[in-house]
Amino acid sequence: MKKLLILFFLTGQILMAAKVEHIKVDDIKIPVIFEKDTRLPLVNMQFVFQNSGSIADGDKAGLAKLSASMMGEGTKKLGSSKFAEALEAKAIHISATTGKETFVIEVGSIKEEFDEALNYFDMLLSDPNLTEDALKKVKSVRLGSLARKQNDFDYVASNELKSIMFKNTPLATPGSGTIESVKSIELKDIKSFLKKHIVSNRLIVVIGGDISLKDTKKKLKVLISKMSKGKMEHLESYRVVKKAQNKVVKKETEQAYVYFGSPYNMDVSDEDYYKARVATFILGAGGFGSRLMEEIRVKRGLAYSAYARVNVSKSSSYFSGYLQTKIESQNEAQKTVKDVINEFVKNGVTEEELEQTKKFLLGSEPLRVETLSQRLSRTFQNYYRGLALNNSEIELEKIKSLTLKELNSFIKEHKEILELSFAIVTK
Repeated sequence: MKKLLILFFLTGQILMAAKVEHIKVDDIKIPVIFEKDTRLPLVNMQFVFQNSGSIADGDKAGLAKLSASMMGEGTKKLGSSKFAEALEAKAIHISATTGKETFVIEVGSIKEEFDEALNYFDMLLSDPNLTEDALKKVKSVRLGSLARKQNDFDYVASNELKSIMFKNTPLATPGSGTIESVKSIELKDIKSFLKKHIVSNRLIVVIGGDISLKDTKKKLKVLISKMSKGKMEHLESYRVVKKAQNKVVKKETEQAYVYFGSPYNMDVSDEDYYKARVATFILGAGGFGSRLMEEIRVKRGLAYSAYARVNVSKSSSYFSGYLQTKIESQNEAQKTVKDVINEFVKNGVTEEELEQTKKFLLGSEPLRVETLSQRLSRTFQNYYRGLALNNSEIELEKIKSLTLKELNSFIKEHKEILELSFAIVTK
């Protein structure tokens, strides 16, 4: 890929646009997303393993997240405490997290300690603390968290919504698992998951900071060459069930928690995503001034807040939202959500709404790229979705020139959002 030129000069220090190069290990070309930033003597690196998040749990919901927790328990040789102490002494941070589609191991350090950080990272990959004692510890923490979440009714309603929208698919179960599923996970399950997913064929490296890419690639090649190749599997895409459903869960609550969702016919690399972004901002993602907030809170006083968004990824695409209301108002709130969305699809938005949204999205852009972490995350998402690395800038130009006619035509094309399912936790 053609190298990008220097983007900014800040007080004599360099901030370069992100680029993608590759590390070749045997017959595998591993993408490396890199941005040089010399404003602070820091380095941040992520090993992102594709198709390795909660979507890969199989019949053991929570397996990916529990496996990530196990990677936070240090090495078998040093154990959790001594490994953590060794990192702390050198201001090194290593952690593992999972999303729906990815398993991520992150390393951060000051520039002078990055070589040492890579050494500890190598130790962790080679000798993770996969012991019964470590598993007992992380399972205990996870089970305690899940027990507390039984009384987090936003969490309950959100999971219930996904269970009906994505029935009989891996997306129907919570990424953190359930108490029953976590209890069933054994050490052999963790070992099997990590062996299958922490492999070079699934790897994308994301790295930035005050370092030389050329030198770093050499060091990473040595580290990656020790990893198992494994194989990359096809990532399935799951659709929302065609028939809208309602599910009511009774709890001892003083409020009703109303979660709603519907299909959204859009591919992850769809060129019209920027239109969805503008439309959803006006409908429910824009806070005060959005249609849902205006109708549900300001005009009717049914809820403190109401929110909606579009969720588009490789594995799914759907529209969702939520609000809290009084028990006696839940039916009116549910009807109002339907009415607002019906009106939105039927008649679209106004010129004023479009112009205000443009001003906000364009004006707030600097806040979304303030930190190296934000910029690397954005570049990774663009690359992962199969878009140009600077797609975010391209989208802003498209938003700037978007006309009311184009936007309203787009909104009317997406009548599938009217097929609303509801999950409500109430008394």
